[in-house]
Amino acid sequence: MSANVRSSVEMPDSGYTDADVQRWYQEPPKRATRTPFERDRARLVHSSALRRLGAKTQVLGPGSDDFVRTRLTHSLEVAQVGRELGKSLGCDPDVVDTACLSHDLGHPPFGHNGENALDLVAMNIGGFEGNAQTLRILTKLEPKTFTPDGVPCGLNLTRASLDAATKYPWFTGEGPVDPQGVVTAKFGVYGDDAPAFRWLRDGAPAGVRCLEAQVMDLADDVSYSVHDVEDAIVLGKVDPVALGSDEAHHKVVTQVRDWYDPDVSDDALGDALDRLQRLPYWVSGYDGGRLSLARLKDMTSQLIGRFCDAASDATRAEYGGGRLVRFDASIVVPDDVLAEISVLKGIAAAYVMAPREDEPVYHRQRVVLAELVEAIFERAEVALESPFLADWRDAADEGARLRVVIDQVASLTDLSAYAWHARLCGTPD
Repeated sequence: MSANVRSSVEMPDSGYTDADVQRWYQEPPKRATRTPFERDRARLVHSSALRRLGAKTQVLGPGSDDFVRTRLTHSLEVAQVGRELGKSLGCDPDVVDTACLSHDLGHPPFGHNGENALDLVAMNIGGFEGNAQTLRILTKLEPKTFTPDGVPCGLNLTRASLDAATKYPWFTGEGPVDPQGVVTAKFGVYGDDAPAFRWLRDGAPAGVRCLEAQVMDLADDVSYSVHDVEDAIVLGKVDPVALGSDEAHHKVVTQVRDWYDPDVSDDALGDALDRLQRLPYWVSGYDGGRLSLARLKDMTSQLIGRFCDAASDATRAEYGGGRLVRFDASIVVPDDVLAEISVLKGIAAAYVMAPREDEPVYHRQRVVLAELVEAIFERAEVALESPFLADWRDAADEGARLRVVIDQVASLTDLSAYAWHARLCGTPD
């Protein structure tokens, strides 16, 4: 179906085409009162993959403190931010909501630490990437829809929602190249998921993210940059007043450059940190009381509004009014906003994430996942859960079987990974 044919039945005057609302396997609507995109969101909300995020690491592991965020609470916050930002530009709110809720589905136990461990184990079969795993879950692993001949379609979302959830629309080694000629290590699809990827990208410019995916990505950056700092302040990892020192400036800017390397100068990053601290709502101290918590929450709310309003205004200034969807526009983030978001990420990285890299628990997590993959591979017939066991038996070769085992391990929560390791490897957790 042509991508430039407007739908006059299901999505009138929405800016989306008939091709955008297509599903890999066509299904009749169950309720005529819901749009295709509302169905997408409902499927995601009711998925087991989303529920599991409640017990997966965001920055600090679930159970470390009642206040800190999990992948699920983070995803809910990203969805709220993205929904409002997308709506201001004319994107369908349910498309953006679905993309935001699903953006972390592919993360394995132990967050990025676990992602690195599985990437090493999967080196010879195309690696492991949380974003590619998300697409695999949405189009295959999540049990919702099958074709009449038994082929899994995952949640069988519309083309627009799947594309919006695809943060990196390219295969490994085919992404953007930086000024030094280095290809980005991030990618959004494994080789054996190519048919679904090519279907959802039909008619899309090669390597270009749709606007809804860009909104999701910015909402993620805004959310975790602000909320990770909030969590760090509550847990006593960061003193917001002490960030004004020259030493803190150097530490944060260096961390930003080492980990994120945004397209802004070091001076711009330092200026951004100064600018944030001069804001009237920047917290001047934190003592754990309700008033301090309220002031901290006000700061996070104000910062989110500051960043999103600036991006929305800049995008509108570039592309004008009216409804912007899919490939009508690219979101515009002003340089000063990019710098401010980057230094917030740098604060959390410098005072929370980087110091933990050398802690024994993080080495232990990587060992647990590597040993778990090995143990399950050797005892697949008794170790794999039933859905993955069926995939194992259908696998054509050793590489395909290893991918099944990694699918199984990636689906586990932090706590269940330790429990499986204790049971299968015979060592204490």
